Amino acid sequence: MLTFLIKQFTKKFKGNTREAVGILAGVLGLFSNLILFVAKLLIGQISGSVSIMADAMNNLSDTASSIITLAGFKVAGKPADEEHPYGHERFEYISGFVVSFLVTYVGVRFLDSSFDKILDPSSVKLSPIIFVVLILSILMKFWQNLMYRRLAKKIDSNTLKATAQDSINDVYTTIAVLLSALIEWLTGWQIDGYIGFLIALYIIYTGIKMIKEFIDELMGVRAPQEEISQIKKLLDEYPNIIGYHDLLIHSYGPSSVFASVHIEVNEDWSLPHAHEVIDDIEQTVKERMNVDLVCHLDPYPIDDPDFKRVAPKMRKVLRDIDSNLRMHDLRIDTTTTPETFHFDLVVPENIKLSDLELSEYISQIYISRYEPATLNITFDRTYLL
Repeated sequence: MLTFLIKQFTKKFKGNTREAVGILAGVLGLFSNLILFVAKLLIGQISGSVSIMADAMNNLSDTASSIITLAGFKVAGKPADEEHPYGHERFEYISGFVVSFLVTYVGVRFLDSSFDKILDPSSVKLSPIIFVVLILSILMKFWQNLMYRRLAKKIDSNTLKATAQDSINDVYTTIAVLLSALIEWLTGWQIDGYIGFLIALYIIYTGIKMIKEFIDELMGVRAPQEEISQIKKLLDEYPNIIGYHDLLIHSYGPSSVFASVHIEVNEDWSLPHAHEVIDDIEQTVKERMNVDLVCHLDPYPIDDPDFKRVAPKMRKVLRDIDSNLRMHDLRIDTTTTPETFHFDLVVPENIKLSDLELSEYISQIYISRYEPATLNITFDRTYLL
């Protein structure tokens, strides 16, 4: 049934699978959560149970989340325009961020009402219909979790993954409500307020966790290691380039990924030949990974006698200090006395020396081993790849 709906929605949205699947998830979530909210609200009022009412309000926040998801994917599906040249896909993260705040707000509200119920406990009026609704609610939330997970996998959506996790969280909370009702029905113990309090704490915890995840997405986080490794593997397929550095990947949405890298080439190459090579690299990355890569050329004087004399020595010094220290853009000024070496140095996070301390340390080792020199180092601590 879900496969059929995906096909129908994809046709409706003219082949835009991401928007179609996101809208479908929002529609299915909206109707199923609205049904659960109404059903639990009724049995909550009948029974006077604060934990059932908390669970009902949780479903109401899920309904609101579904509306936000619908709006989020609708906006995210808009093409790039003059004001947003990279598209609108990051709005999906914004909608997820708002959903996270709603979840947290619901938890805080019912933390307060549950605390009041603990201070002033009252009996819950139980009937078979209450147990039937709660059991059906658990089954529907299980279905929601499976549905969201499948749709999230279809379009690799963190928003839908978070919604799937929220659905399974709802399974746990409703099970807790059901156990609370059973215990009071069998023993007469009034634990409804305590269960509601625990549910509220759990809702707050998941909400804060989701907020952090979406803040990370909006601020920009390190690309997945799998994606980094794949680009590096593609670059390694070009033995005619000397190397590469400063690989930077930045995402403007799940399917709108851009990257830049510095490609090291022999300075004796002609400009047309160098352009042909990097053009091929950019096209290959786009075809295989759907990543828009921009290559910057760094010419290396590999046949220059001074470069051949200094580069191996300096690399040996850096390796002895830390195997992850990486040098690039080495230029040797022989007009000064002593010679001046200009180069960029990528510093790994584990090295805690200041730029000045590290510069003096490298200079000391090089001079003591080889020859006098003045080092002019540009330090890179941005942790580019």
